[in-house]
Amino acid sequence: METRTAEYRLSNEIRRNLESCILGKQTEIERLLTALLAGGHVLIEDVPGTGKTQLVKALARTIGGQFRRIQCNPDLLPSDITGVSIYHPKNETFLFRPGPIMANLVLVDEINRATTKTQSALLEAMEERHVTVDGDTYGLPVPFTMIATQNPIEFDGTYTLPEAQLDRFMMKISLGYPDAATERQMIVSPNATSPAELLEPVVTAAQVALMMEDVKRVHLDNAVADYIIRIVRGTREHAGVQLGASPRAAISLTAAARAYAYLQERDYVIPDDIKLLASPVLAHRIILHTESRMNGLTTEDVVQAVVRETSVPVRMER
Repeated sequence: METRTAEYRLSNEIRRNLESCILGKQTEIERLLTALLAGGHVLIEDVPGTGKTQLVKALARTIGGQFRRIQCNPDLLPSDITGVSIYHPKNETFLFRPGPIMANLVLVDEINRATTKTQSALLEAMEERHVTVDGDTYGLPVPFTMIATQNPIEFDGTYTLPEAQLDRFMMKISLGYPDAATERQMIVSPNATSPAELLEPVVTAAQVALMMEDVKRVHLDNAVADYIIRIVRGTREHAGVQLGASPRAAISLTAAARAYAYLQERDYVIPDDIKLLASPVLAHRIILHTESRMNGLTTEDVVQAVVRETSVPVRMER
């Protein structure tokens, strides 16, 4: 119990450190931490200037991890991400020079500006946790989380993310604009332009890796597992949906629920965790019929409707 209390204390310190830097975004910070501890990746869809880069930088500094930023554009090559093998004439061998993907937290800015070939290289890193260069495989560090951004209103020079890649993102979130009081607090701060630079680590990357292992031991009752399955299958059966959430989505929702319960200092998942996380985990994986989109239906509407219509388990064993 003392060990678990200490780990809960560390998770609270991470959260407080981030909230001291990223103002008014407690929900978004909690979801990002949920994905980190669950070993998932996050897609942030938002307009420029809402603090996406600062949030990821702040998280990297807080956990004492390596941070790398990849600016996507049509000229970006897979080798620019994964790294290259360079011939060393003196030793007559090839030396691997790692790319920016070899970090604990990787910010892939404007991911929808990268070509499909480059996105395929990112896909391998997201799913397999390694990269392949000239036939050799190189593992990524632990923890490894990729946070990608895309602009929802800019279409020139962009590529649509394939469904297979969207399905690899555990969550899709949006920071949005701050309220008036928070925005005023931001502009009067002397460190408004780079608040993340002042943060000190409160944990190490190795400690985060241990917390991730502890998250996997959070109890999931069979009744809650069935509840997850009914919600995921419900998205496939909705009349307005062309393609519902995949089995991978059910696995992601389960992992996220365990991590969220851990952040709430619980060693078990409850149905309310599933309700809270259903939209950020499932909505971006769903494809609607054209007629449904024209009628104003959104994937978030579908998930919320399915959650409302799915009976909640009332008896769980501990």
